[in-house]
Amino acid sequence: MQTLPVSAIVILFFFIFILSSAIRILREYERGVVFRLGRLISVRGPGLIILIPVIDKMVKVSLRTVVMDVPPQDIITEDNVSIKVNAVVYFRVLQPQKAIVEVENYLVATSQFSQTTLRSVLGQSELDDLLSQREKINQKLQQIIDTHTEPWGIKVSNVEVKQIDLPQEMQRAMAKQAEAERERRSKVIAAEGEYQASQRLADAARILSEQPSALTLRYLQTLREIATENNSTTIFPVPIDLLKPFLNKGTT
Repeated sequence: MQTLPVSAIVILFFFIFILSSAIRILREYERGVVFRLGRLISVRGPGLIILIPVIDKMVKVSLRTVVMDVPPQDIITEDNVSIKVNAVVYFRVLQPQKAIVEVENYLVATSQFSQTTLRSVLGQSELDDLLSQREKINQKLQQIIDTHTEPWGIKVSNVEVKQIDLPQEMQRAMAKQAEAERERRSKVIAAEGEYQASQRLADAARILSEQPSALTLRYLQTLREIATENNSTTIFPVPIDLLKPFLNKGTT
């Protein structure tokens, strides 16, 4: 069996190396930023990409949305409360050439800028605003980060403050405040009920005072209820208003 000469083997390996360096395949969500002798020439993809070996260099960039966690940051709010806050940033690359040329590492740069922005914005807010107006703060963070990352070809779609850790003494103070607020509301509701009940009783007393016959009917109704509930003998006074018709009839 005749073997291939060494030169043929070297040529074969060199051809395979050249072929593997020249052909690249990019997925649908990938783009290739191609540099020729150090100069940016184009953005290619997806699909089959042909490069000139040794001369062309390609950097792949993913166009998918990146979900980046912002590490917990120690922050002092405007009302001097020390808290620890972490967040999550959603962004994607819209212009691959800018993401590669304008910044050294767009992932690290976006992460670092998100951390500094988080400390700056939350440090200018009070604790009550952080807890009650989180959506407004998220929008403010998104606008600031998106404005500064736009020159890098990056679009920040959303920023969410995930968790706000409070000191133990602040948690106890807020629990006491919430308990006091619930007690205040219960007392207000009870007082409002008493006020409404007193108004109804006053209205009923005024109606009965204006209509003596209504008072008599109420009296008879009460007697009927007593007679129904109790089997014992009940002695009750007869109102003089019930006897007036008979007395008037006797005097005529």
